[in-house]
Amino acid sequence: MNLDELFKKISHTGGSSGTPEWIIAGLGNVGSSYENTRHNAGFLAVDRLADSLGAPVFKEKFHAMCATACIEGKKCLLMKPVTLMNNSGVAVSEAARFYKIPPSNIVIIFDDINLGVGDIRIKRKGSDGGHNGIKSIITQLNSSQFPRIKVGIGQKPHPDFDLARWVLSRFFESEQAALSQALENSVHAAKLIVSGKTDEAMNRFN
Repeated sequence: MNLDELFKKISHTGGSSGTPEWIIAGLGNVGSSYENTRHNAGFLAVDRLADSLGAPVFKEKFHAMCATACIEGKKCLLMKPVTLMNNSGVAVSEAARFYKIPPSNIVIIFDDINLGVGDIRIKRKGSDGGHNGIKSIITQLNSSQFPRIKVGIGQKPHPDFDLARWVLSRFFESEQAALSQALENSVHAAKLIVSGKTDEAMNRFN
């Protein structure tokens, strides 16, 4: 059985009634000037996940664009916070409190400048690592015990290059194929985590 066939078995959009058990949130900034920038890798991954689950409709709720879908029978709330990156925790914590979802059932997908484009890394928990979106989520949840998927966006061209300018730049045409594969792997990893197979996700993609 190949990878696509495996995830067809564990993913579906049916049975969407009931209360969400999981949150899968991708981080980014809202607005046309931020579309497809490196800092929006989390948004790109959640959009790819939604497509794989039949493209559920996103509507604004909890200071985020939200949609619901099921993965292996578990209802998931897909989120793209509209708070701007540095306040991502406001949206995630609001939804978590409303649905009484523990941090261990909150998957955050976000960009990582320390990983090359095409690479992803999965962690069960951890510090903010200098990422303001993750720092906000840790503060608002009062917990760092949530799984996360880091999507590589590549390091600055040279040490003196302005960090903000780099993360808010768009991916080069030469990076698109690697980026697409990383987003696809992020989708598969998120599905495995929700399915209780975090170790398999880490072994497969880290």
